[in-house]
Amino acid sequence: MKKTLVILIHALVGWGLCGAVIGIGRQLWSMETTLAVHLVAAPMIFAFLSGIYFTKFRYTRPLPTAVYFTLFVMVMDAGLVAPFFEKSYAMFSSILGTWLPFMLIFVSTWMTGRGITGGRES
Repeated sequence: MKKTLVILIHALVGWGLCGAVIGIGRQLWSMETTLAVHLVAAPMIFAFLSGIYFTKFRYTRPLPTAVYFTLFVMVMDAGLVAPFFEKSYAMFSSILGTWLPFMLIFVSTWMTGRGITGGRES
């Protein structure tokens, strides 16, 4: 249970920080600029959090961790952000706003984990 909670907390913090980038960005810039900033920020946020996770905890290997973090973000976006905040699933039609960040969250988490674990998946 503790291990699951640690993974979920890291994923939740990353998702929350990405949400903050979008929320603050909407107040400062156009949506296109906000999405571009989010596209850069999301993998950086998750690389940082993955660095903490793999340095201090390392309960899971890099590939499953990347899957868990990415799926958490996808589920939260589909189950909370789209229906309650956006009141629409239109965000999922945006490659820049949704699909590229998901991919980069996955890649940055996986690569950070591999870098810290010496490239081992075990």
